[in-house]
Amino acid sequence: MVKLVSRSGRTRGSAGGFNQRKVRAYNERLVLSLIKRHGALAKSEITKRSGLSAQAVSVIIRELEKDGLLLKGDPVRGRVGQPSVPMALNPEGAYSFGLKVGRRSADLVLIDFVGSTVRAIQITYSYPMPDMVLAFAVQGIKDLVQVIVEEGRDKIAGIGIAMPFHLWDWEEKIGAPEGTMAVWKDFDFAEQLEERAGYPTFTQNDGTAACGAEISFGRGIEFSDFLYIFVGTFVGGGIALNNSIYSGRTRNAGALASLPLPEPGAEEAQLIDYASLYFLEAILKERGLDPTLLQQSSFDWTELGDVLEEWLDKAAHYLALAIANATAILDIEVVIIDGTMPANIREKLIDKVRLAQEQKSWSGIATPVILEGSLGAPARALGAASLPLLVRYLLDQNMLLTHM
Repeated sequence: MVKLVSRSGRTRGSAGGFNQRKVRAYNERLVLSLIKRHGALAKSEITKRSGLSAQAVSVIIRELEKDGLLLKGDPVRGRVGQPSVPMALNPEGAYSFGLKVGRRSADLVLIDFVGSTVRAIQITYSYPMPDMVLAFAVQGIKDLVQVIVEEGRDKIAGIGIAMPFHLWDWEEKIGAPEGTMAVWKDFDFAEQLEERAGYPTFTQNDGTAACGAEISFGRGIEFSDFLYIFVGTFVGGGIALNNSIYSGRTRNAGALASLPLPEPGAEEAQLIDYASLYFLEAILKERGLDPTLLQQSSFDWTELGDVLEEWLDKAAHYLALAIANATAILDIEVVIIDGTMPANIREKLIDKVRLAQEQKSWSGIATPVILEGSLGAPARALGAASLPLLVRYLLDQNMLLTHM
């Protein structure tokens, strides 16, 4: 189970001794989680899936409806007996902020209880500095709170933060002046944001957060195990095992950027060096082209012609190699690839990865299916925003599986 601790020190999402109040809270989370995973459910279906008594489910539904977390749907009439009434999550039952701190931009998103985006804002930069990103986040939260009706503002669960761990290690590749990024080492961003914004904060690696978003809101819910790859300014990823995020000992599992590569003539080459958009930026600079074109939403990447094809071929080759290595260790059934690039370019990259995989012959490895992610650029911010909702209202997927 994922265990998250807010900056105030309160452990959330963990189970201690089961007194009556904790059992009730667990059962409420169970009902909410089942509805979130399967959509609107009638009381009889919740009883069947949860293993709780019909009386207990009735009490829980009544309390959750009273708290504004559930809504009654239209009665569904069957052939015999009373019509069933499906219960659904109330979109206005809770809200959450998600902040993605990236190498070229920061995104702040406000989502409702069902994961729909209420509002999103963005800031771009050449490289991230903590004071600048903090000021953006604090003011952005103040502005986005105004979007929620006044009586709903006490339903904000908190702020999730998705950001690269050890951001200062990538200073040279980001293109920041030497020594600039060292300020991040001693800057407790989450603590500062919690103090200034007034909501509990929860931090996760950006690749892991995007993987979590694919599980919560995308097609990842269809698969028990998969490798998730997100191609942004830097390539990153996450690992899903048994329908849940596997974070690892240091919460950095799926750190694909750091994978060593057997590149002839290159010392200490890693996946980040070839499968990241920063590498495409470097090629553009080398050819005398403007790398900021990649950050312009109106720009058609196909106009880059051979430059784009060169990057796609190189990235696909090494992504296929990374997939083979991960498959040999984890025996994964599916790989989901997403990224910040336009949808048509992402499709092209995935096609080339599939082709590169077919052209290789790795004995003893069951080739996984490669699929396209469903969320695109917002994945990391959405994954961050899901953290406070998970901690406050829902069960980890591993615990939910016992009630399927």
